[in-house]
Amino acid sequence: MLIGAMNHPARDLAQQVTWLGENGFEFIDLTLEPPAAASWTIDPRQIRGMLEAAHLGVVGHTAPFLPIASPVEELRKAALFELRRCMDVLHGLGARWMNVHPGVSPMHGRGSTVERNLESLSELLEYGKDAGVGVMVENIPGSFNTVEQLSELLDPLPALGLHLDIGHANLMTPRNITEDVLAVYATRLRHVHLHDNRGGTHDLHLPLGAGEMDIAGGVRALQAVRYDGTITLEVFSGDWHYLLHSREVLRQMWAQSKAESSKPTAG
Repeated sequence: MLIGAMNHPARDLAQQVTWLGENGFEFIDLTLEPPAAASWTIDPRQIRGMLEAAHLGVVGHTAPFLPIASPVEELRKAALFELRRCMDVLHGLGARWMNVHPGVSPMHGRGSTVERNLESLSELLEYGKDAGVGVMVENIPGSFNTVEQLSELLDPLPALGLHLDIGHANLMTPRNITEDVLAVYATRLRHVHLHDNRGGTHDLHLPLGAGEMDIAGGVRALQAVRYDGTITLEVFSGDWHYLLHSREVLRQMWAQSKAESSKPTAG
């Protein structure tokens, strides 16, 4: 397991890279968003040097507001232009994967929304072949969160990876559906986001243990499918000590779950 954190796109990127490195994180979940981390302002050579000095790997994250499913073709194309630019930057940084958030098509039916998403994701996957960066789709509460909803994107596009946000899997559902998603798409899992919330509709991004989620259950679900890759602690707080606390909670739960699973069964 590799534990990382996301940069705040309104704060100085260099300072955040330095802090993450000094505090022993293993990668940065680099979100390429304005005002302070816009793709068109990033010098890949400079940032790669900073990441190497901080001993940080990198996973690519893109803005959730890009309208990849817009019924206005010019807007959809503009979103793809930005995502291709992000992909070029991430390639220059040595990233292997970039996430994309599914879009919506206001005033259009579900079929149209799915069709537009597939069209955009297909184009990005094709571009990614040359850029050397894979594309993974993040589960989004309400629209593309359940197995049935995600299947509309993942099944037609075998090259598309899954970016599982365990916090999102606890929103707008009767229960956390992490195990349901992994039961079907564990082989497509490429990256994980972890944070706490209280269910319902509010995506709070709390430190681990500050909400009502079964964090230990999420850890067990990941280990059950033998996932041992990158996990971003997507904790939104102005106090970075909560991020350090969340890392310790995750480490302890991970170790405890492994120890329990290795115990011999009775009989």
